[in-house]
Amino acid sequence: MILTTERYPEPMALLLGLANLRRSGLTPRGLLFLALEPAGAIHIVRPQDTDEVTRIRVGEKLGLAFPTEGRFFHYDSIHRLRDGVYVFNGDRRLAHPGNAIEVAGMLSDFLKASSAHNLFFGCTPHQPGSWLVRNKDTIALHEAGYAEVVPVPTGLLARRVVDHRLWFHSFQDLYQKGKMSEWQSVFESPLGNVLMLERRIINDRLVLSCAEGLVEVDVSTFPAKEVGRQKLSIGFGVVGRTSDFSGTPSFAVTQGKPQPWGLDEIRPAVLIGAAGGSLQALGQALAQADRNRSAGD
Repeated sequence: MILTTERYPEPMALLLGLANLRRSGLTPRGLLFLALEPAGAIHIVRPQDTDEVTRIRVGEKLGLAFPTEGRFFHYDSIHRLRDGVYVFNGDRRLAHPGNAIEVAGMLSDFLKASSAHNLFFGCTPHQPGSWLVRNKDTIALHEAGYAEVVPVPTGLLARRVVDHRLWFHSFQDLYQKGKMSEWQSVFESPLGNVLMLERRIINDRLVLSCAEGLVEVDVSTFPAKEVGRQKLSIGFGVVGRTSDFSGTPSFAVTQGKPQPWGLDEIRPAVLIGAAGGSLQALGQALAQADRNRSAGD
């Protein structure tokens, strides 16, 4: 896939650019990266051929490398919850340029115009930040330790930095009571601190990448229930999953250096097939990949 980068010096130029891109056939699926320069200029990476947009899967996005060298602050995902309310995840330094909220709001409107709710971007290394925007109010959730927010039908899930639990905040408290403080623990990891969350829920399942391996939980009800675990050498993280055209499930797996706050220096993800979509099969595939690498050294 040949990538092209659109650079917009300020948000009004981005607004016009997004309108032109949508008229040319670009959908949220075709937005591969979104990043800000320290001075606030906005970069969007997309396929050069818009006909490729319909063939892009989220798992493939996660395996792409950002094409431009330099200092950038990246978005990981944007979730439109309702009119005027959205949450986004990314580099906590996104706050520095001063236009990150406005840019995320424009992308939230782009999602609405496309009848979509979620937008995911490629993997890039940074310390995690998460923001909830409700009309004119913005809450930096990571300031209270909550990061990598993932919506579910009844609320928001997040991990907490330097913590072994999965946390939930209900939409009822958010919308009816106007509060954003009553987080509840809904699962405790048996494999140490949670270092990364899978970026979206598929079939009510979510993978927690922990200090000692991977844990998959069913989040259809709370407290969440463990449905699989796999002890692994440190540094692996599941950021998503997909199926290839034959229907074989695959996990998008990244690797980085474990830190108290998460995985540092993460790499673009690699799609790894796992028979039956199980963590055990993923663990076997990762172990085989390690053996193959060792044999090639």
